Amino acid sequence: MNTPLRLKDPDAVARTIEMFIFARVPRTQGALVALSGGIDSALVLGLAVRAVGPERVLGLLMPDGTVTSKQDMEDARLWAEKLGVKTHLISLEPVLREMKGALHPWDSGAHPPVWGNVKARLRMTLNYAVANHENRIVLGTGNRTELLLGYFTKYGDGGVDLLPIGMLYKTQVRQLARHLQLPLAFIDKAPSAGLWPGQTDEGELGAQSAGRDGPNSGIIPRTRGGGEALAGRLPPVP
Repeated sequence: MNTPLRLKDPDAVARTIEMFIFARVPRTQGALVALSGGIDSALVLGLAVRAVGPERVLGLLMPDGTVTSKQDMEDARLWAEKLGVKTHLISLEPVLREMKGALHPWDSGAHPPVWGNVKARLRMTLNYAVANHENRIVLGTGNRTELLLGYFTKYGDGGVDLLPIGMLYKTQVRQLARHLQLPLAFIDKAPSAGLWPGQTDEGELGAQSAGRDGPNSGIIPRTRGGGEALAGRLPPVP
């Protein structure tokens, strides 16, 4: 099988990411990771624990009860518990109700992405409220495939301090997750941002872009690097 993006040395990649995190945490109390129950946040959490230890990592669970899968939250909680990471749960529902009331003239329900972006930005605000209070850095969970496609919310999930897996394509995220023996519950799960009912990455991006990287998908850039906007937030891998 032609696998041009296959990581040749997953252990070396993991060490590079861990050193990247470790080098940027010392001046703070630790790191914060928003846990969605998906593979990206599960991998970032695992790498952060390997880098600085579970006592210096905090997992934040921020469900929207009308959309968020209870199983996703349970998967995330159990993974954090297995790693020895403390978690906090903050429900988005009370704040969203107030926001929908204030924005009633524009809340027709006809444009799910509008409220999806609101939720992503609300989570970013909560991330930083907690991180600032506890003197932590916010670790993002975006991967390179998402960054190249622009599949993230500006000032939402794109608003983070570091992007530890931002240089890994989705294919490589899955490979590294398997190598580090993350639970199959994450590896086999269909990717979804979980911002509105029935949302999946495949549904928004198409099966090829959501599930496959490489020359045939058309999303490998001709030059490496994340640009000035991402300078310093990405580790030098793979």
